[in-house]
Amino acid sequence: MREIALHILDIAANSISAGARNISISIIGNRRDDALDLSISDDGKGMTPEMVQTVTDPFTTSRTERNVGLGIPLLKAAAEACNGWFNLTSELGKGTNVQVHFQLGHIDRMPLGDLPSTFLALIIGTPAVHWIFEVKHDSSAFYFDDTEIKQELGEDCLAEPEVIRYIREVFTEGIETLALN
Repeated sequence: MREIALHILDIAANSISAGARNISISIIGNRRDDALDLSISDDGKGMTPEMVQTVTDPFTTSRTERNVGLGIPLLKAAAEACNGWFNLTSELGKGTNVQVHFQLGHIDRMPLGDLPSTFLALIIGTPAVHWIFEVKHDSSAFYFDDTEIKQELGEDCLAEPEVIRYIREVFTEGIETLALN
């Protein structure tokens, strides 16, 4: 995977497969500390301590359609290649939290990619999930909680072209003004 946004999609898909009803994604960039931090938390079924220990092995996967799971191992390797680290904590029946740290200015750090489209795809593709997105860069921040729009318009509205356009505009204007990439 060449972009952090694709890793976010992969981990979010794992959360959805684990039955998560609430998923929070946070991306925090700080030039002063030369840091880019990614956090994805869910309330899915969680993992056993044994699975947590082996999840960074590319030949470990819970999927039945293939015998390898490259998403998490590739993300861990990408972070470590950029003077960063990877941490995964999980509790059975409570959920999982993935935290990744990159050196923001490292020459090998992959770009963030298209965060507005990534977030939009997650909301539209899984309307039953409660999504919270937070993107910060230095002193500027973008925050989106889908609760209000779902309460106001209903979950079914997320497939409406006008609503999709509106959410895309909110994400694009809110995230691109941060100049985090």
